[in-house]
Amino acid sequence: MRFAQEIADQIGWLTEHLALAPPREAAHILATVLDQDVGVLGRFTALMATGSQFAKHHSERGILPPEVWLAVGRAANELHSIGQDLDEHVEQLDALANPAAPPRPATPPPAASALVVRRRR
Repeated sequence: MRFAQEIADQIGWLTEHLALAPPREAAHILATVLDQDVGVLGRFTALMATGSQFAKHHSERGILPPEVWLAVGRAANELHSIGQDLDEHVEQLDALANPAAPPRPATPPPAASALVVRRRR
């Protein structure tokens, strides 16, 4: 329990640091946090997936209600999905954090399709 509380405290300090950081440092913090392999979000997602396995095992044994397993599993799946959505933006954050590399431009909005058929009146 103490270890988990220390991690929560450190995340709180990181949050405070992020709020006060200049843009390049804030971008670096976010890119590091969002890294799927070694970042906080990726590691937390793995923790929740492990928690889901724990909850499944104990639900099957009748120690926990199945709703607990379903909720923890759903949280792990949602975190994974969120991580995938954010992963495409990590490179842009890295580019902002590194002044030597210009940020990649955002992809342009999709153009109208030429497949629209108009009816004549």
